[in-house]
Amino acid sequence: MFFVFEHTMSYKKINNLENQKSIVHKLSQLDKNDIELALIQFNGKSTQLHQEIDKLMMYYKYNFSEDYILDNSNEYRADVNQLSKLTDTFNEDAHVYYEDILKNKKENLKETDEEIEAKKALDDSLSAVITHINNMLLKHIKYDEQKFSIIQDISIVAFIIVLFFTFWYRYRLNKIYKDIEFLYQVDKDKKGYEIFSIEADAIALRMNRKVITNDNPTMLDKVTGINNYKGMLNSYSHKKGLKDSNFTSVTVINIDNFSKTHRPYPQDITQSILKKVAYTISLYEQPVDVIARTDYNQYTIILSRSTKEQCFKDVELIRESIADLKFNVPNVGTERITVTGGHVNKPNNTNLEEAIKQAKEILNYAITTGKNKIFQTRDMAQRDMH
Repeated sequence: MFFVFEHTMSYKKINNLENQKSIVHKLSQLDKNDIELALIQFNGKSTQLHQEIDKLMMYYKYNFSEDYILDNSNEYRADVNQLSKLTDTFNEDAHVYYEDILKNKKENLKETDEEIEAKKALDDSLSAVITHINNMLLKHIKYDEQKFSIIQDISIVAFIIVLFFTFWYRYRLNKIYKDIEFLYQVDKDKKGYEIFSIEADAIALRMNRKVITNDNPTMLDKVTGINNYKGMLNSYSHKKGLKDSNFTSVTVINIDNFSKTHRPYPQDITQSILKKVAYTISLYEQPVDVIARTDYNQYTIILSRSTKEQCFKDVELIRESIADLKFNVPNVGTERITVTGGHVNKPNNTNLEEAIKQAKEILNYAITTGKNKIFQTRDMAQRDMH
């Protein structure tokens, strides 16, 4: 915008000076056959000439680059003041000359020595004004060249700075993104990871990640790699103080038609199903959440969200994601796995074991009504009404 403003001001100043030259030429070439009309035209053009000089002064007033970059504002103002004085002299000489012509015409006199002298004075003042305007135009061109050179250097430096900060900013964003990834995962295998941002470091300290269950095999499920029942209790005890004012929910889900007594697939397929279900659940896990495989075909999901509705919504998303999984079973083809669950909102005055017991009770009722669904406490209330 600064460059556009400078270019516009430069164009207006040149156009103004050229316009003044045109007005001065017209004032020196008024029709001498109709002196009365010539005097009227003279007065109009003279007023216009002074207006153009006032405009030129205003242009220089707002020409900040020449004030602060080239430091030639005093010279410019002196040139404009000189132009104003020369214009005043030209107007006076023109006025005297045309009055002499009018006087002689009224008296039917021939050209006198006074008229000749007035004409010479007019020509001299005209030449002085034109010469000064031309000098100002030449100076303006020279100063424009200097400004262009400076603006060119500024543009190059600005481009380099913008380019540097673009890459620098992208580098910082990438580092912050990695910090977020690090914070998002609860159980870390990046022991040597160095947090980049101060904010992420503060969050990491607040989340109290000193205890990492991955270091203790007795707290992990051997097949899926997530918490077992013992690991769930341990993780929950460390994270329950980090939930602030969030709501906590407990959901126990059961893989449909899949139990110790009923194993419809070979062992490798069975383990693959258990791993994929665990992985799908972990995709929705947030830092203060706890997930665990607590039975052969059961998983316990402890979520902490800002609302009860969001807790249930995320559990529903987990159910839908598991239902989208496909497994290739030899001699059978593509199979889909679904889960059924019992979901409860855990009050602060209820311990975890009691909440899990309630969730399992709801799960058992849900299994009797079908599969691929998540039942809540209110569904149990409807059962009791029936």
